[in-house]
Amino acid sequence: MAMKPYDVTALGELLIDFTENGTSAQGNPVFEANPGGAPCNVLAMLGRLEHKTAFIGKIGKDMFGTQLEMALEEVGIDTRGLKKDEHVHTTLAFVHTLEDGDREFSFYRNPGADMMLSEEDIDEELIASSKIFHYGSLSMTDEVCRKATRKAIEIAERSGALLSCDPNLREPLWHSLDEAKEQILYGMEHCHILKISDNEIQWLTGREDYDEGIEMLQKRFHIPLILLSLGKEGSRAYTDNIRVEQAAFRQEHTIETTGAGDTFCACILHYVLCHGWKDYNECELKEMLRFANAAASIITTRKGALRVMPRKEEIRCLLD
Repeated sequence: MAMKPYDVTALGELLIDFTENGTSAQGNPVFEANPGGAPCNVLAMLGRLEHKTAFIGKIGKDMFGTQLEMALEEVGIDTRGLKKDEHVHTTLAFVHTLEDGDREFSFYRNPGADMMLSEEDIDEELIASSKIFHYGSLSMTDEVCRKATRKAIEIAERSGALLSCDPNLREPLWHSLDEAKEQILYGMEHCHILKISDNEIQWLTGREDYDEGIEMLQKRFHIPLILLSLGKEGSRAYTDNIRVEQAAFRQEHTIETTGAGDTFCACILHYVLCHGWKDYNECELKEMLRFANAAASIITTRKGALRVMPRKEEIRCLLD
């Protein structure tokens, strides 16, 4: 891969995840303010794996924005691309954990500061200095941040960076699911690496069979590497002519699934950075998935994500 100072720069939402943490003496639910947002979770895990990362996004000039900026600096994410909005507050999400560890979200984002990221806020030099540019779909829900995202994608393409996309569908944040589909398909049209979940591929393609859904995407977009996360069932990797599957690492002490997909995605990018961008064989794809599955399983045993990503030694210990 090209010699550039940053391994991965990501663009998107940075917000506070209010996660349930017991009840008060009066019986009221207690929520913990955890730093969150899928792109920065990915960067935090890459930082644990000793990669140099940077973030492009917008927070409010408020107490939560200050907390988030400090959290990024704490985990080693470069904040030169982080902007602050004087008038719009930092986005908040309240997360309810279901019995099976899955989650329901209630967002306070109408608007939220992350939606205010504009074309003028984009640091072109930062993107051009990155080996991989990573993005999702939540920065494309509204016109201002959508234009900024598209500008960033164009810059990344001109600079010769690899483009990595994780749709990370959050239905309540879209004006309509038709609009969500249109924007997510745009993101897929430009990426080299796609990480997508089981429910997202079914929704996007209308196919219950995952392989049929992936085949539809491959025929339309010719994405060189597609990773499918299957939760407790593990994961799959697809290239033009190879499909491999690896089982999940089941944990007895799973608390919640927050950050599991982001941890998985980061480990895929880690493998690409360490081994170079090429046509991976079956053995290499299995190795890639095993490492990513192991890391994702560890994060499910912890509350929050960004500050508590597993270290390489912990992942190796589980693999061994």
